[in-house]
This record gives sequence, structure tokens and C-alpha cells, in this order.
Amino acid sequence: MKKLLKLIGVVILILLVIVLARTLLSPSKQISPAPAAALSVDAQKAAHDLSGSIPFQTISWEGGGTDAQKQATSEAFTGFHAFLEKTFAQVYAKLEHETVGANNILFTWKGTDPSLKPMLLTGHQDVVPIEPGTESNWTHPPFSGEIAEGFIWGRGTMDDKVTVVGVLEAVDALLSAGFQPKRTVYLAFGQDEEIGGLQGAEKIGQLLKSRGVEIEFLQDEGGLVTKGMVPGVKAPVAVIGTSEKGYLSLVLSVDMEGGHSSMPPKESAIGILSEAVRRVETNPMPPHVHGPVGDFLNYAGGNATFPLNAVFKNLWLFGPVVQRILAASPDTNALLRTTAAPTIFRSGEKDNIMPSHAEAVVNFRILPGDSIASVTEHAREVINDSRVKLQPIGGEPPAEPSKQSSPESPNFKRLQKTVVEIYPDAISVPFVYIAASDTKHYAPITKDVYRFLPILAVTSDLDRIHGTNERLAIDNFAKAIQYYAQLIRNASE
Repeated sequence: MKKLLKLIGVVILILLVIVLARTLLSPSKQISPAPAAALSVDAQKAAHDLSGSIPFQTISWEGGGTDAQKQATSEAFTGFHAFLEKTFAQVYAKLEHETVGANNILFTWKGTDPSLKPMLLTGHQDVVPIEPGTESNWTHPPFSGEIAEGFIWGRGTMDDKVTVVGVLEAVDALLSAGFQPKRTVYLAFGQDEEIGGLQGAEKIGQLLKSRGVEIEFLQDEGGLVTKGMVPGVKAPVAVIGTSEKGYLSLVLSVDMEGGHSSMPPKESAIGILSEAVRRVETNPMPPHVHGPVGDFLNYAGGNATFPLNAVFKNLWLFGPVVQRILAASPDTNALLRTTAAPTIFRSGEKDNIMPSHAEAVVNFRILPGDSIASVTEHAREVINDSRVKLQPIGGEPPAEPSKQSSPESPNFKRLQKTVVEIYPDAISVPFVYIAASDTKHYAPITKDVYRFLPILAVTSDLDRIHGTNERLAIDNFAKAIQYYAQLIRNASE
């Protein structure tokens, strides 16, 4: 027994030495560039410009909307484009610009060195509608664009007119400063990202591909400069999406004989379907702490406090512990696994009639490493009921998870450099973007795709995106403009 205890002690000591060595000796994944003079930005003018873009209700409606909604959206795009051309007259005068499809805008800022592959900054012009009945919950009307309490208020201030106007502000300021890029810069603003981008970014991507354009790297909306969201890390963390979850919505349906509610069967269509949805919710896909998630933890680990830095740097040993830590919060649990969210449930027409049909929609966001096929099979297995039919929802097509852009790429380092020049206290980490973006439509013309919106956010801000009281601080918007300008500068180095 003594020998066994002694052996266990030796093993523990060896493991402790290895853990400490890996924690202390692993090189930092962060960079420390020389200080750079950020571009001077007139924050009040920029806030006024973003404010002016909000009243144009460029809404993407699920299913296309009614004829009246379509007409209103078309008029909103016409007005928005006229607003942009007036507000950024210098950009329109000095850059090539064209309308692609109905309402997409593509700018080309020619670089002086044609041997360099172009860069692409992209965002989307459309916004989601306001949830009916919540209008009175807004502190300021959702399409007012009011400037109050140090914020610009309204739908689009965080998603995603902030990018469209912010990028144009940066280019306008660089032009005024006499800057000329060495690398050609494309600016692409799609019309329908919120419903899949099929009439927007897909058309722009196809056009660029048909012209033989190969992009060095692109940046779209995505992760934010977060505060207090990464366990154990006190510094602001710029989370840069190097990969993106896939998208699948499955319709679960049950068909049974109907009848009068006074003589109910032992099992109903609603009851069977409810049980199926419950099984999907309570039997999630398995978590993964390697691949993109491992990169995220590895980059963050050097700046985490003890003992989390040791945990993050030694996933080979502490993987199960990390899974429990991340799974404890919905924000970080979504980074860890493919998620399932029941979003629609339909059945019944009258209170005394047993419905013969019931259906529900479950939306899956697929982690790289899983697939549409594996998620569908998992749902079928956990439901384990042949009476429940599964099929993809109509409309937006399913999308497999994206390929991962290497965080070791010089282009990722370029983004890291730009982040720390604008946010000196921040660190940058790669992560899996858990929402859907337009980037999939540009994947054929570049291998380095990054999803990052350079604004500072705390946990409570996340609920404002697609939610009530969407807003952006004036100085926060100015920082985003400085970031875009500095990234264009750095891409010319």
C-alpha cells in the first residue's frame, strides 16, 4: 500500500511539474506592436452620420414580407443610398462604385501595387424588424436614430449599419488625409444578410469571382471587444471569428387522427411532438474543447488569472474541467457545442378539436467538426420515435460549418496588431462565430476570413442585438472608425 501511495505521489508530482512548465514557458500568443498614431475622428459628426442612417427602415422580412412591406423596404433602400451618396460625397467621387443586383453596393479603392492581393471589408445594410408589441419598451423610438445620454439609439446601431457607416467614415477620413493604399480595398455592403444573403453578398461574391478577383483577407461583422465575458481574464478581449457555425433548421412533425376533445386518445399529436422537442433539448450534441475552441482557450490562457491560466494551457489534462466551466453559461456553452433551439410550435385550430397535425421548428447552430448529416442523425436517434418526421425547413438553405482560417496567418496577426493599436489594453483571441454571416458567400475567393466588429461590449449589450434598445456609445463608434482606418493602413505595409 505504501508503495502504491508513493507511486501516486510521484505521478502527481510529475503532472504538477508538467502543468506548471507548460503554463510558465508557453509563449504568449499576443503581440506588442510599436505605438501607432490613430486617425483623428470627429466623433460628433460620425455620430450624426450614423444617426441619420437609422430612420431608413431597410428591413429584411422573413418570407419576403407582404407587398406593402416590400414596397416600404424598396423605398427605404432608395432613400438610404441617396443619404450615403450625399454624406460621403468624397468617397463616391474618388472610389469606383457600382450597384450589384437590386440594392447591393460595391466600392473599389485602387491600390498602387497591383502585385498585392486586395482586401475586403464587408457589412450589411439590412436590419431585422421590431418585435410587435415591444415598441413601447424602447427608451427612444427604434428607428429614430436619436442621440441621447451619450449613445446613438436605434435598429442598426450594432447590427449592422455601424459597419457600413463606420467603414465609409474611415475611408472618407483617410482620403481627406491624403492616404493612398498600396493594396486595393474592396468595400461590399449586401442587402439581405438577415435572411441568408442570397440576393446580396452571394451576388457580390459571384461578381468578384467572375472577374478573377482573389482576396488576401476579408473582415465582416462578428465578435466584439468584450469585457468580463472570458472566465479569468480581466483585460478586454477582442474575439475574432476565424470560423463560423453551420446552420440547420429542422421541422419536426407528427400526423395523427383528429377527433373531438371529449374523447381524447392516449397520445396526441401535440403530446408526441412535445416529448420529441424535450428529448432534443435535454440531449445536446457532445462538447468539443479542441480545434477552434482549443485555439480560443490557448490564446486567452496566457492572460487568465491562476489557476485558470494553467487549466487553459493544459487542455490535455483539464479538458473535462473546462467543459464544465464553459457549459455553465449560455454565452460560453454556445462556443463549446452544436446548440439546439426550439423556435416555432404550431398545432390546433379550436379548443374542442384534437389536432391531426403538429409541427415544431428546431434551429441548430453547428460547431465545426459536426455536420448537417451528423446533427440530423443525432436528432433522429434521441427522438427515437418513427411517428416524428424530420425535414429541413424551406427558405434559407442549410449551411455546413465554415472552414477555419488559421490564427497563425500573417493576416490574423495584422488584425491583432490593429486591435492593440486602438485598444492598447486588449488581447485578441480566435473563436467560433456562433451566428450566421455573409462570409460564406465570399469563401470561394479567399482563405482568410475574419468576423469581427471592433466595438466594446459587456454581457448586457448582447441582448440589444436584434432586441430592444439597440444602441451604441458615441466614443465607441469613433473607436470602430479608427480601427477600420488603421486596418487599411496596416494592410498597405
